[in-house]
Order: sequence, then structure tokens, then C-alpha cells
Amino acid sequence: MSEQQTPGAGERMEPSIIPVEAYISEEYVHRERDNLWRKVWLQAGRVEDIPEVGNYITYDILDDSVLIVRSGPDEIRAHANVCTHRGRRLVDTPAGCRNAKGKQHKFVCGFHGWSFNPDGKCAFILAKEEWQDTLTDERTQLAKVNVDTWGGFIWINLDPNCEPLRDYLEPAASMLDPFQLENMRYKWRKFVEFDCNWKVALEAFDETYHIMATHPEFMAFGAHKGWAKAQGKHSNIGYDAPEGEEENQGKLRLGAGGDPRVATAEMQKFIRETVNAVTTDTLIDAAERLVDELPETATPGEVLKYWHERARGLDAERGVFWPEVPSDHVARSGTAWQLFPNAQIGHAVNNALCYTARPSGYNPNKCIFEVAALELFPAGQEPATEWVRGEPCAEDFGPVINQDFSNMAAVQAGMRNGLYRGNIPNPKAEGAVISLHRNLAKYMGSGQPEKID
Repeated sequence: MSEQQTPGAGERMEPSIIPVEAYISEEYVHRERDNLWRKVWLQAGRVEDIPEVGNYITYDILDDSVLIVRSGPDEIRAHANVCTHRGRRLVDTPAGCRNAKGKQHKFVCGFHGWSFNPDGKCAFILAKEEWQDTLTDERTQLAKVNVDTWGGFIWINLDPNCEPLRDYLEPAASMLDPFQLENMRYKWRKFVEFDCNWKVALEAFDETYHIMATHPEFMAFGAHKGWAKAQGKHSNIGYDAPEGEEENQGKLRLGAGGDPRVATAEMQKFIRETVNAVTTDTLIDAAERLVDELPETATPGEVLKYWHERARGLDAERGVFWPEVPSDHVARSGTAWQLFPNAQIGHAVNNALCYTARPSGYNPNKCIFEVAALELFPAGQEPATEWVRGEPCAEDFGPVINQDFSNMAAVQAGMRNGLYRGNIPNPKAEGAVISLHRNLAKYMGSGQPEKID
């Protein structure tokens, strides 16, 4: 079976140029509402956001607001967040918040008092008889929004004729299932309004080609040359690794240097200090034991295997159990998946770092960017977290993510230059960027990457 035929193998991109319309055109943003955002599955929250019957969250995308409700112990429903009487939003998003949240068994419109059950059915209408029996249940109940769950995430789709979520997510869903993302919980979560298009924000994190110039301090821990492959609507990225160290394409990588035992501990501590994600206290604890528990003659492959097994055992002692993922699957899954159009999951067996981006109004130069760190915790010991609004600075997001922020507004400004001819991404390392625009063009009818001969 060829690489192209192997499930999850993906497709390498060809050299292409991407027009700037999708980044800077206000007319394009307006078309995105109908052609894209109202047609695709969107990651709206986590299942643990609404643990009890009556718990709800909202999700806003341009003009649309969705009310997502735990309507039963094993049931989640989603509705248009708008009263069917005169169009008032049922639940307002507090200023400065990512979304509204709470617990209610009736949603009461603040305009005229119409109320609705969690299943969307209208429960009370003042002076209903004055409509002369025309207000049927079908006419008055909240408009249904498709909702489903996968990986512990809640997904919504505004298109009543959309394909099932599982079909939409393949092959990403099958490749990520073994990592059991549904068992992870928030470590922290933050969002920011930023001065760039949502695609600029997302693309800053879906390739490794920028590491040498943007994050040069990481080069002390080894080369970060990477690959990217198209996966249908989606894409994935990973690192090249020496033969015999294919697992080093995954998130839990060794640090390179004269002594991989020392370099791995130094790298893991550096990641915690600068990102506060992509590693755990247990991984650092296990890495710090390597020098005492392994001989200097240990090969990188032996160090990697021992480190993983030691950390797995330490976690098991405290009630955290890693999923068993075959090493060849880890290698093929890479380090992160870009889920079309606007989400990324950077996965590992015991943690994940996730990004989403969406427009902030119809200004093509503004977006809402979200970062969430997930981790496996002992049952009942998950930290209590909320979405925190931050500023694009090291104090709020850490120095590494802030280095990425330092590029984003400058990229947006540069692409508005009338002499700029379009993006020419590295087809191997930045193939996810090409894949995104190739799929965007199918929805939008313009912006198809042009092959460079």
C-alpha cells in the first residue's frame, strides 16, 4: 500500500501562491458568513462546560448566536439564541466575556417574557389566546441547530442539511481517537481580540517552518524541521525524526545535545516556564530522573522509551492513566491536526494544546483567538477554570506564544501592501496553509491556490 493510500498518510502539497483576498477583503468576510460559517462544523466548547441538566453556554459567530444546553443527563441540544416572538437574543454575552454561561431550566426573553424549555419548546406566551390559535408549537419553538460531540468537544453546525460530524472530521477523528482527548480537562484557557484576520492567526501555529526565526531559543534543543500533509478537509503537521526515533515526531520529544538525558530535562522545564503547556509536572519529574536512572551510554531511542515509560508509571501511581497508542500511529499522527476551518488540536498521550480563531465582526483585520491547554488529571482533581480575556503579551500568554503574536499584526499589515503578490508557503513544512486555502476555495468560490510552475 502506498503512503497516499495508507489511512492518515495524507497528501504532500505542491508549490503554490495564495491570493490575499481571503485575508484583507471586507467583501470576502461578508461572504464567509453564508458560504463558510453557516455550512461547517464549529468547535463551540467542551462537554464538561455543561455537566448538569440546565447548564448552558453560548457561541457567537458574526451575526449568529447559538444557545447550547444540557437538556438531559445524556442529551445536549443547541438552538438559535433568539426569541421567536420579536427576535431578541434570549441570552446576552456579558461584555468582555468569551461567551455566556449559567444554569437555567427556563430561558425567559427579557423583552416580553416568552419562555422556553431546554429542549427549545415555548413554555409560556403572555395573552397567547390573542393570536387566535395560530401560535403552534412548530411556529414558536426555538430554531434547531445541529449539535454533536467528539473528543470531549461540543460541535455545532448551522446548516440543517449538514453531513454527520464524524464524517466531516475524518480522517482526523480516527487518527486522534486513540489519544482519548475526551478524558482530558482544561488546565487553562484564554482568548484575545487581535489585529489580524482569523486565518493569519491560525496559520501562525499550523507549521514548524517559523521556529528557527521566531523561536530561536528552541534550536538549542535540536532541529525542528517539519512536515505538513493535507488530510481531506483537514491537515496535520509533525517533525522529521532520525530513523529509529519515529516517535520523536510526536509531541513528547527528546531534547537534542551531547547528552539527551540532560537536554530532555532542560527542554521540558523550559517549555513549562515559557508555554505552561505541551508538558506536565510528571513528564518533567521523569525527565529529571534520567541522569540518575540511565547510563551515559544510553542511546536517544533508549532515553525516549525509558522517559515515556517512567512518566507513564509515575502518572499511574497518582491515578492518571495514559492511553496505549502504538508508536507507528504516534509517528503518523504527528504533533497537531488542523480541523477545517478554524481549529487546531496539538495532541499527545497526556496533554493537548488547542487553538481556535474566528472573525471579530466584519473587519477583515480583526479576529478572536483562543488558546486552551488540556491535560489528564486524577479524577476529581481537575482545576476549576474559566475563559480569561487576555492581551497579546508575554504576561498573559507566556513568551513563546507572544513571539507568535509579534508576527501576526505585522503579517496582516504587510498583506495590505498594494505591491504584495500573495503568499508562497513552503510546500513541505507549510502545506497545511495551502490545504486550508484549497478547501476554503471550495466553499467560497474564489482564492484557489495557484500552482507555481
